[in-house]
Amino acid sequence: MSQMSALGADWWNDSGVPAELSEAVALGAVGGTSNPVIVSQAVKAQPALCNPIIDRLLVENPSDTEDDIAWKLLHTLAIDAASRLLPVFSATRGAKGFLSAQVNPKYYPSFDLMVAQATQLAALAPNIAIKAPATEVGIAAMEEMTARGIRVNATVSFSVAQAIAVSAALERGLKRARAAGRDADTIRPYITLMIGRVDDQLKRVAEKEHITTTPGTVDWAGIAVFKNAHRIFQQRGLPGTLLAAAYRHEGHWSQIIGREVLQTVPYVWWTKFNTATTEPRLTINDPVEGGILAELRAKFPDFVRAHDEGGMRPADFLGYGATQHTLSQFLGGYGDLVSSVRSRMLTV
Repeated sequence: MSQMSALGADWWNDSGVPAELSEAVALGAVGGTSNPVIVSQAVKAQPALCNPIIDRLLVENPSDTEDDIAWKLLHTLAIDAASRLLPVFSATRGAKGFLSAQVNPKYYPSFDLMVAQATQLAALAPNIAIKAPATEVGIAAMEEMTARGIRVNATVSFSVAQAIAVSAALERGLKRARAAGRDADTIRPYITLMIGRVDDQLKRVAEKEHITTTPGTVDWAGIAVFKNAHRIFQQRGLPGTLLAAAYRHEGHWSQIIGREVLQTVPYVWWTKFNTATTEPRLTINDPVEGGILAELRAKFPDFVRAHDEGGMRPADFLGYGATQHTLSQFLGGYGDLVSSVRSRMLTV
């Protein structure tokens, strides 16, 4: 990972455990991100870290609901993680060193609730970016957040169409921020493409519809989507830094290394990549083999929807299979987190 950083290709740690973030920063990581699923997993995997925090919060806030305590835990972990990135933030004068904190997945239908919580989360530390879903409502909310000077990171995002729609909203938000007298040049928003979840969607479709493919072909789907989005962003100079997420194999790391993009890599994956025999090189502009693209296009309409600029309209984003699956998982992860808090609440 240090070799990757030496190429000028930045990466983040995707984890709910602050100590894992510190380990990543020592190897060159310049940011961190989180979501309800991995925070819930951190509570289960790191009880020695999380349970004392939950217990303290319960004692300090005896009338709080389980949701209140869950969010106070999320705030505590976010503040800790953001503090570990402050040296990077300071050294780069605010260009890098951000922690992405996600709004409540239950708020996905509500513009007002997402914007209100984003304002609260952004106030926790100077180096926090806000993750919101790249649905029609979420994109409108991210435009408003940007106009208010809040750095955002679009998530629940899988397609070129979503990336372009988010970028257009960011452009409107940045214009509004400048009109309000804010220093829009410091906002620098991010747009995540969850490349592994593109592959997952096609594999679910293949299983359901009994579609056979050449071995390994589907593993290139998310990579192809990301490369196409990058090509369009570079050609047009669109606002927003593309950020790859949701890793499933080494190619998701090795095939999208570039100076203009970011990768947010789960701890379990970057520790594997760090010992891989593959030598990092700048690969973001390397094309995907034509035969692979042709097979994906011929067999999977959902790949065309994700890959092509006109593959979906904003009204289609919420109904896309990967969106529905990911939102359901995020909602389940948040439910598991609240359940863990409930267990402590009933015993402390």
